[in-house]
Amino acid sequence: MTTEVATKAALMIEDLRVAIEGKEILHGVDLAVRKGEVHALMGPNGSGKSTLASTLMGHPRYEITGGRVLLNGEDLAELSADERAKKGLFLAFQYPVAVPGVTMVNFLRLAVNGVRGQDVPVAQFRKQLLETMKLLSMDESFARRYVNEGFSGGEKKRAEILQMALLKPQVAVLDETDSGLDIDALKIVANGVNRLLGPDLGVLVITHYQRLLNYIQPHFVHVMVDGRIVRSGGSELALELEAEGYDGIAGKNGSGKEQ
Repeated sequence: MTTEVATKAALMIEDLRVAIEGKEILHGVDLAVRKGEVHALMGPNGSGKSTLASTLMGHPRYEITGGRVLLNGEDLAELSADERAKKGLFLAFQYPVAVPGVTMVNFLRLAVNGVRGQDVPVAQFRKQLLETMKLLSMDESFARRYVNEGFSGGEKKRAEILQMALLKPQVAVLDETDSGLDIDALKIVANGVNRLLGPDLGVLVITHYQRLLNYIQPHFVHVMVDGRIVRSGGSELALELEAEGYDGIAGKNGSGKEQ
């Protein structure tokens, strides 16, 4: 990774090695995401994609054994998950959990207060919430429902996009946002993401399949196999994956390095 890329990157992952219970899962990952860019990380099951997402957000089960992760030049290794969120990092989970008894509006206000480090006045937050829901084409009744309780797969993912919109992160990591979605729900969620894209947000989309990238256009695509990024390229690389599969792509790069 060049010095110029590292300097401009909002999120820089450099030679990252991660182990779980002593077993190394990531074997030296390099990746730089600048604001205004959309990166797609693709790979088969067990390749290490979700391990990378969990490591970025500071899950205690994942031990960094080498390399580093920087957000705007600051090493994240010693920061807790909530501290990383306050610094501008956001993770949309593959399987969002339900929180019975807690309404979306209360949950979202607590999240915004926590990230901003101050108590946002109720009237001000309500105005912002309603404006954001309108932007994302969401009915106001959604805010009165309990967090993810009885939500469809698409509704759970839309709730996370709403949270992302309110928190205004600098870098968003979307971990298999398309998981379990039918084509209509996928389009709705992708449209929500697209409305938030801009020069102040860098996005890392983690996915198995090219279909999500029909609706969220990436600037760069990276292929992860066995804990390493084996190929990087433009959006056309996703189409190449559809044609050749992960084994075909990895086979072209037996050294595990981009050619």
